[in-house]
Amino acid sequence: MKSNSILIFLVFSCSLNAFSAIEDIFKGKTEIENPMELRDPFLAPRIKVQKDSKVLGKVSKGVYSNIPQLGDVRLDDIEITGVIIGKERRAFIKIKNAQGNNTFSVKEGDTLGENRAELRAILPGGLVLVEKTTNIYGEEEYLETVIPLSK
Repeated sequence: MKSNSILIFLVFSCSLNAFSAIEDIFKGKTEIENPMELRDPFLAPRIKVQKDSKVLGKVSKGVYSNIPQLGDVRLDDIEITGVIIGKERRAFIKIKNAQGNNTFSVKEGDTLGENRAELRAILPGGLVLVEKTTNIYGEEEYLETVIPLSK
């Protein structure tokens, strides 16, 4: 029993010396300092996007599209040309006095306008937008804007 434990100890100590010898062989041969910190080559690379930056064609988290996106436009310049009611509610918006293709598709949760008003509801009669503002006392308050369907 004692000889077996001594034998196991000797084999273990020799294997530790062998591992350190292998590391010493490759130490000067590579420029990679810690290969375990590298990205897994079989996983898709992660795209890091800052919250304030605007990515062209981004529809929502992880979804991209080549459909033109509505930029910062005044809420007074928006005309609602149509709505689709159902599971995936959509509204079609036209911009007054704009040149070219000025029809855009929006969904609930999108932000519109200069003050980043959130589209809360798409109803058969129009849109309900909610924007966060600060009053003269420094308190935050929410303003609701209803844009009716244009005829």
